[in-house]
Amino acid sequence: MNQEKIGKFIAENRKLKKMTQVELAEKLGVSDRSVSKWENGRCMPDLSLFEPLCTELGITINELLSGERLKKEEYQKELEKNIVNTIDYSQKQIENQKRKLSYIIMVIGILISVSAFIIFSPESSWSSIYSMLGILIFIVGVFKKLKTQNKIKKLGISVLVMVVIFFLFYIIDFVSVMSFHRPPIYRYITATEWKESKIITYKSLFYNVYRINADTSNEYYIVDTKKEYNSDTIPITPFNRDKSGIDNIINYRNKYIGNNSNIGNLISNLPLSEYGYVFEIDSKNNGLIISYNTTDWYYNENQYINKALIYNSVSIFMLIDNVNYITFNFSGGTYKVEKSVIQENYPNYFDILSDGKIDKNKFNEYVENKMNDNTFVEKIFRECFSS
Repeated sequence: MNQEKIGKFIAENRKLKKMTQVELAEKLGVSDRSVSKWENGRCMPDLSLFEPLCTELGITINELLSGERLKKEEYQKELEKNIVNTIDYSQKQIENQKRKLSYIIMVIGILISVSAFIIFSPESSWSSIYSMLGILIFIVGVFKKLKTQNKIKKLGISVLVMVVIFFLFYIIDFVSVMSFHRPPIYRYITATEWKESKIITYKSLFYNVYRINADTSNEYYIVDTKKEYNSDTIPITPFNRDKSGIDNIINYRNKYIGNNSNIGNLISNLPLSEYGYVFEIDSKNNGLIISYNTTDWYYNENQYINKALIYNSVSIFMLIDNVNYITFNFSGGTYKVEKSVIQENYPNYFDILSDGKIDKNKFNEYVENKMNDNTFVEKIFRECFSS
């Protein structure tokens, strides 16, 4: 079926009937753009328009499909050929419609899956539900698009594509969890319990995520890719571990207190900085005075202030070599601590800090984890701090 030849034939007969493209289009109930496309050979009229088009142009359907006027002796021969061509054209049209429908279904599936990441919070189970729904819709489109007539083969390919897409989304979700510290979308268990703080556990296929101090300013996440922890062994601290943990604050290790920028960065990452502060350095006596914009007793529920002062003191003394004392000022009181007193009374101090090097594991064991022991905190605070 020669579309270009047919198009020229339509244009020729339209002009013989002294009709414009607009006039022909109005008679057929289509747009003049459609008529233009036919005449330029870019597409064929719809099968339902063959009869009314031929009536308006004064030709037969056989002549339309041949793209020329036919003599009597040619009519039967061309008729048979055109019937075959029409059937083939119809099948191609049906296949094109199916293909378009498949693409539409796949696009809808992708949009639903992507919107699940954008619209819903990762904490909501709807994000995973809509994401999986989008993937299933996409696979329906893939199934329809596959040309093979073997349904088992089509199903197998579709399932394989679904698995590949799911793991692609799963990897994207994992990267987002690691990068933005959020709950995983693809999880099969969400459990909340109270220990020293509110802990939410998200269990995913290949890793677990622990949300410690949930819904507080000191919330932090631990992504357990080895599944080595459980709610009893997960490292718990009353502070924001991502910010105040030794893995971060060790970056501000310095021999001298005089580096104001380094001291400021260190204090900003330690507990209590969330309330605002100013600091000054006593260069003569190698001391550090930190004044926090809060009242000491107001936020001391569960000894939070006491724990923070101990943690901050041990951290600063270990990280800044020549600091001899620290004074902490609050609107309700002042507390002073000396390095020599901490060294004498804080258990395992010199196991953590050996030959000028900090053992991170021992810091976590003897400092971070000890902040959960209220009896220990009360004892150290009483022995080391003067007010």
